[in-house]
Amino acid sequence: MKSILGISAFYHDSAACILVDGEIIAAAQEERFTRKKHDPGYPKNAINFVLKYSNLKLSEVDQIVFFEKPFLKFERLLETYVAFAPKGFVSFSKAMPIWIKDKLFQKNLLFTKLKEHDENYNSDENIFFSDHHLSHASSAFFPSPFEEAVVLTADGVGEWATTTVAVGKGNQLEVKKEIHFPHSLGLLYSAFTYYSGFKVNSGEYKLMGLAPYGNPIFEDKIKTLVDIKEDGTFRLDQKYFNYATGLTMTNNNFHVLFGHEPRNPNKEKITQFHMDIAASIQKVTEEIMIKLSKSIREEYKINNLCMAGGVALNCVANGKILKEKIFDNIWIQPAAGDAGGSLGAALALWHLDQGNERKINNKDSMKGSYLGTEFNQQEIENELLAVGAKFDVLDYEELIDKTSEFLSNEKAIGWFQGRMEFGPRALGARSILGDPRSENMQKNLNLKVKYRESFRPFAPSILKENLMDWFDIKTESPYMLMVAEIKKEKKIEMTNDQKKLFGIDKLNIKRSDIPAVTHVDYSARVQTVTKDTNKYYYDLIQKFKKKTGCPVIVNTSFNVRGEPIVNTPIDAFNCFMGTELDYLIIGNCVLDKSKQNPNLKKDYTKQFELD
Repeated sequence: MKSILGISAFYHDSAACILVDGEIIAAAQEERFTRKKHDPGYPKNAINFVLKYSNLKLSEVDQIVFFEKPFLKFERLLETYVAFAPKGFVSFSKAMPIWIKDKLFQKNLLFTKLKEHDENYNSDENIFFSDHHLSHASSAFFPSPFEEAVVLTADGVGEWATTTVAVGKGNQLEVKKEIHFPHSLGLLYSAFTYYSGFKVNSGEYKLMGLAPYGNPIFEDKIKTLVDIKEDGTFRLDQKYFNYATGLTMTNNNFHVLFGHEPRNPNKEKITQFHMDIAASIQKVTEEIMIKLSKSIREEYKINNLCMAGGVALNCVANGKILKEKIFDNIWIQPAAGDAGGSLGAALALWHLDQGNERKINNKDSMKGSYLGTEFNQQEIENELLAVGAKFDVLDYEELIDKTSEFLSNEKAIGWFQGRMEFGPRALGARSILGDPRSENMQKNLNLKVKYRESFRPFAPSILKENLMDWFDIKTESPYMLMVAEIKKEKKIEMTNDQKKLFGIDKLNIKRSDIPAVTHVDYSARVQTVTKDTNKYYYDLIQKFKKKTGCPVIVNTSFNVRGEPIVNTPIDAFNCFMGTELDYLIIGNCVLDKSKQNPNLKKDYTKQFELD
């Protein structure tokens, strides 16, 4: 038996994963344990979890691999500062002590930290380093259901690369082309995230969700910042940006070009201007991704596309690539960001360095991305009793029946079952659920449960067999990484007066038979659900369909704004008591909010730093 521990850390979304004989056994992000969103620190808790789950001590692990190469990253940092000198000295002087103390000699740092897990771990000779973009590409190709694929990775920046194209075949994977820093699609999108008043590496989802409320009137101005070639390659004009050497993303030239300073989220509301900015950068991003996809399809003549990197989480752009029918099949790593780098690094070591055979699963080998913690019924009851919760324990059939009844009566449900998801999306293991037919559900969940902006869209979870009856998409989307339009016969066309509405005024119009999951442009971020990956969730939707005729339910992550997705029964209970959720279903336990001790209520509105 051969085991590999993969680690990603020290930038954002630290994580750990473990492979045993090439099989993905467990993976989790550190944020879920520390309750600090996008936690960049050493993933001590995540490592402890994956070791425990695989019944291994650290000293029994064969190899440990880190997801990137610190020396190359340091080289890029130094060369960038030299190229831009003397500009950026403040940023340089802040970064250097951290690099010299910790980051540069990461092998020593990792060895010291790893020893804390197991005193018998006594040599650093089994620590290896992967390349950042190779880790991403490996995480996309090796678990995919394809024998052969072209792999597109796009993110902020790794060591030097910001966009790469690789070709995978069998157990081989080779990076063929790279675009280098400072020319980065991820950093371009993040610059507009920052400019719109959202948090970089966190608020990009918001910008994407805001885009349909606006018009892409700034598209031409954005194209003065970025020169896009016909093959999708691009160059960014650095005179508009500050990210290469500064402490902010954009500079005064950028602000003059668009006519506004960056939005201060504490003082300024989102206006039509920000919606139009969001629509414009989204359109440019889609254009680049589609052009890149077309050119690599033409060049490599391969039918399958795999994707990873932070830009691969832009499910709207993914949906557009799918709709263009450039590739026959597309598969995207569910943990496409840096967390997934831990997995990719381990898979690269297993296949590329050690030459091990690749076993291809016709679905994929991610196990539905349910790779995290799980709790048995006794553990759940013990934790709930310890915090003073009141609950009923039901058998399986009654649990599914009761929950579907609550949903059909427009109740907001906290749902905690099985293993936690790996990656940023809740997929029906740590989810908040609602009735998609309700006209008030989207607004109520956003404002009363999630404590976040009312415009943020929710995803529909749908039984796979009913997908094409409701959405204009033929491809499975198990990881909620594809956006599709709602079927014409399910739409409610807008009146002429409604079509004249601007911005957030568009929000409250009923657009379809499932208004809670239909975005203002008639799109939805679809999750297909099958019995073989999540029986509980599948059975619940099936029962809801029997009661209502609707095979869809609202699914959003079980957390509030700024909080990581819940990990333990206690996390779930705290979130339940800190929000206006009506019921919590956890294992076989059913908790009714009205029966809980009111003294256990928590003020969750200010509990977490806003994202």
